[in-house]
Amino acid sequence: MTQNNTQTTLRLQSILSHLTSTMSYFSNVPQAPADGILKLSVLSKADSNPHKVDLGVGAYRDDQGKPWVLPVVRKAEQRLANDPAANHEYLGVGGLPSLTSGAQKLIFGADSPAVRDGRVYTIQTISGTGANMVAAVFLKQFKQPQDAAVYISKPTWGNHRSIFQTAGHEVREYRYCNYDTLGLDINGMLADLRNAPRNQIVLLHACAHNPTGIDPTNEQWQQIADVIQERGHFPFFDCAYQGFATGDVDNDAYAIRLFVSRGMETLVAESFAKNMGLYGERTGCLHAVTASADTIPAVSSQLNRLSRATISTASAYGAKIAGTVLQDKELYNEWVADMGEMSRRIKKMRELLRDKLVAMKTPGSWEHVAKQIGMFSFTGLSTKQVQVLRDQYHLYMTDDGRISVAGLNSNNIDYVAKAIDQVVRSVN
Repeated sequence: MTQNNTQTTLRLQSILSHLTSTMSYFSNVPQAPADGILKLSVLSKADSNPHKVDLGVGAYRDDQGKPWVLPVVRKAEQRLANDPAANHEYLGVGGLPSLTSGAQKLIFGADSPAVRDGRVYTIQTISGTGANMVAAVFLKQFKQPQDAAVYISKPTWGNHRSIFQTAGHEVREYRYCNYDTLGLDINGMLADLRNAPRNQIVLLHACAHNPTGIDPTNEQWQQIADVIQERGHFPFFDCAYQGFATGDVDNDAYAIRLFVSRGMETLVAESFAKNMGLYGERTGCLHAVTASADTIPAVSSQLNRLSRATISTASAYGAKIAGTVLQDKELYNEWVADMGEMSRRIKKMRELLRDKLVAMKTPGSWEHVAKQIGMFSFTGLSTKQVQVLRDQYHLYMTDDGRISVAGLNSNNIDYVAKAIDQVVRSVN
């Protein structure tokens, strides 16, 4: 019996060893949900139909449907190429000073009391996404109270929820889009912010709301600020389209400057992907505005620590381009003109699409397409209609009917308008 037991034990150990050796360490990792935007991009790239129109990509295109390198960016690159002192050394942990100081003035204004009084700290980040992530981790560690949730608009940029949940926050929604009028549900938004527990974190789009293109008016921003201040909420701004939204950098920064002028502390994520066309260079900043300059050393030290732990130092090339443009008056003025050109083309395409749908008497109202702001338009098309447009007409847009207006141009707008008209008439 002893010998048999020993043999059985050895055999079981051998089987167990074999099973253990063939079991992956990663066997408990589940499949992540597909990213809708990335999935759409893959489908579009695989479609070789000559009538294909990609209205999903969140990047500017010129009237020939091509990526546009801003002329001022070309000039800045040439300056860098001709600089004999140019090198590829690491930046400091805080980033490139010409970028961070220029970005401060851009967001808060050249005469900002907060900047003048030393109440703003700016750290360079991996574009706006990196700024959001650094802010999310920072707030998770230091938010007051520790059980505060992050409130995001319904709807919002798809990555917001993922970023803040990954950092460990509870994420809740406040009403934003009125799905009947495709305008701002200001009453629902104010009610949700007012009824939320005190001292929550509220994520706000500074301008050109993604995905709706619906922005509050200045008067509505004042109402929003009133409620956030009354309830003790902490405002966090995501600003990815300053200057691109309306062509006016000061107008697009109105909300941020309003909150700061009222003495509210805030964090602001800033990206130079859209307004300077530095998509792949991943150039951005995170700004912290405090009530007193005395807290800046501690806040800056923690933001630097987080950045050091994740990326060590930020990317240099895009920062040098942006810093050059921001610090040179002549280049800055050219950049403002370039942004104006992009903004005007987007506005023209909005109006053309609206006009063509109205001329064809396409069922429904299409005024919202022209009234919305920035790169995106929330069309109101249903998921079923979007699918038919994709399958039969090779038009690619997100399932919620959001289109990138930058994907429209003189060569495809007639085709797009006719396709939308036909599908709206035939698909409920």
